[in-house]
Amino acid sequence: MRPLLAPVTEWRDIAAEQAGTTVTVDLDAIAANWRLLQDKAGKAECAAVVKANAYGLGLDATVTALRRSGCKTFFVAHVFEGQHLRALAPDATIYVFNGLMPRTAHIFLKWKLRPVLGSLPEIEDWIEACAKTRAPCAIQLDSGMNRLGLIAEQIPAAASLAAKLEIGLVMSHFVWSGRHAHRDRVTRQIATFESVRAGFPGVPASLANSSGIFYGAEAHFDVVRPGYAIYGGNPTPDDANPMRPVVTFEAKVIQVHEVAAGAGVGYDGRWTAPSPRRLATISAGYADGIPVGAMGAEGEPNGYASVDGALCPIVGRISMDLTVVDVTDAPMVERGDSVELIGAEISIDDIAERAGTIGYEVLTHLGPRSHRRTIGRQATVLTSLGR
Repeated sequence: MRPLLAPVTEWRDIAAEQAGTTVTVDLDAIAANWRLLQDKAGKAECAAVVKANAYGLGLDATVTALRRSGCKTFFVAHVFEGQHLRALAPDATIYVFNGLMPRTAHIFLKWKLRPVLGSLPEIEDWIEACAKTRAPCAIQLDSGMNRLGLIAEQIPAAASLAAKLEIGLVMSHFVWSGRHAHRDRVTRQIATFESVRAGFPGVPASLANSSGIFYGAEAHFDVVRPGYAIYGGNPTPDDANPMRPVVTFEAKVIQVHEVAAGAGVGYDGRWTAPSPRRLATISAGYADGIPVGAMGAEGEPNGYASVDGALCPIVGRISMDLTVVDVTDAPMVERGDSVELIGAEISIDDIAERAGTIGYEVLTHLGPRSHRRTIGRQATVLTSLGR
């Protein structure tokens, strides 16, 4: 038994009965989503983007499930993420999106990580670091995002240095994400990428993110890099979501009480009861991952909880630790019950759209105070491995 005052250092240390919220991750759904994406990618290799702790859902369990499904190439954002991933996947190919920071080349070499180089100074530093032992890297090309990568005018200089490099991949990133109205822009960006990658003949190429996989074979090139879709987000926002849901986010009811018509709720009284209402205060707030934009003011609610099968609106401001839900239409709910904030009735994209944000933010902001658990056959395997 852990000492009473032992510090909580990891999410799995938080017992279900002590936590106000529970995050459940379906590892079988993660594996199934990756397999679907590999099928859609055809002859291209389907990698997996697992940055930000696998989009907030847990790097260790996610990577183990993906590797068992056949995934061999992974992308992270930071070198420290790559170090942790290498311990989980000794034989995987690991790219680091954010490139080569000064004084970190020795870490990439030690842990066999591949920096994504997006500037001439990075390329020069990597050549210097690899003077004795050549090591693979990727080259980032800017095909319209204006965020990271070599611009067209810099490519001849970079190409002149290519003989000193072991380039495993040239890559860029789509600007537009999955809307039908952007089809022409996507086609133009593919053409731009074809043009700029010509400076590195014979090198495998990668452009498609989750949504890009669904643009068709012309966007796939040699490697596709899904992230959001693996975790259940909709890569085709104008159409039905083809992915299996992965995450459930639930919160416990602390208190249920009645209020009279005209009563205000929460900071600044932003919501006023239009009639006598029954309210439940749940043990979850923005510190746990409920977007502040989900607050309920006058008019159309910006967020809901699923309570006994009924969609009940969030009312008033979201506090750090607490949120109030109008449960008038769920009269049986009581203290200690759980309500669903993400799950079968409310998707990641639903909560994000209503709150005026994006599902990526919702996933990565699911807080560390939750009890976390994994389900599915893959979870059983992890248990047998002691993870």
